[in-house]
Amino acid sequence: MIVALLTSAISVCLPLQNFSVNPPQAVETAQAFSARMLVRGSAGADVSELQRRLSQIGFYKGRIDQVFGWQTYWSVRNFQSKFGLKVDGRVGASTRAKLIAATPNYAAHSNGGHSAGSSAPSPARSQSRWRTQGTRQSNPVPVRNVSVSSTGQLSAYDMRLVANAVNGESRGEPFEGQVAVAAVILNRLRSPLFPHSIPAIIFQPGAFTAVQDGQIYLTPTPTSFRAVTEAVNGSDPSDGAIYYFNPATATSKWIWSRPQIKHIAHHIFCR
Repeated sequence: MIVALLTSAISVCLPLQNFSVNPPQAVETAQAFSARMLVRGSAGADVSELQRRLSQIGFYKGRIDQVFGWQTYWSVRNFQSKFGLKVDGRVGASTRAKLIAATPNYAAHSNGGHSAGSSAPSPARSQSRWRTQGTRQSNPVPVRNVSVSSTGQLSAYDMRLVANAVNGESRGEPFEGQVAVAAVILNRLRSPLFPHSIPAIIFQPGAFTAVQDGQIYLTPTPTSFRAVTEAVNGSDPSDGAIYYFNPATATSKWIWSRPQIKHIAHHIFCR
């Protein structure tokens, strides 16, 4: 009896947080769903929470992979349209608040029926998750400041992403044309007119047809990798272009208005 009373007294005196009745996920949710603006190209635990919450209410059907890719982007837009928000595919304060209100039973460890992770994947793990031809890649696309170094090097991650873009955009072009496409991406990296990371440049809305039609997710050919290496090492057949287009298929009047530099195979390169 004395032991029981002492145990009860000790329990009462211990700090309240050690005996919180709040579910553990309430604390994890506060940590994971940060206040930063989430946009296409973002990556991290807060993106996982975004995907899980959207999955819980039927707006997201993809993998819980911590990557704000195209599927997450369109899920956000559909959610915004349904709930009367500004439809821009960006998760700011208003969209975040509405999503939290729409998922009152959200559990931080719920994976919505898809694979999940509670922490950001390592770069090596990220690079290993590029899939084979014909499948959508789940590779995280962290927005970070990346620039071509004085030695002309990009990270292996960015090299692979540029190779995917070159393959999707120009694998039917001669080698010179493929190098030129890679050079345009690198020229955008150096330009103040574009985002300051390789992933953000490639996945910028409307920037590349290969992203829109899914060809960005095909396995790059060896030629694509060689073209990227040539461009990183300083070759630029585009002569400094930051745009290109196929005159046989281009319908934008704006792109035709750009100052043209040169014509390589099926592409016109311009400023």
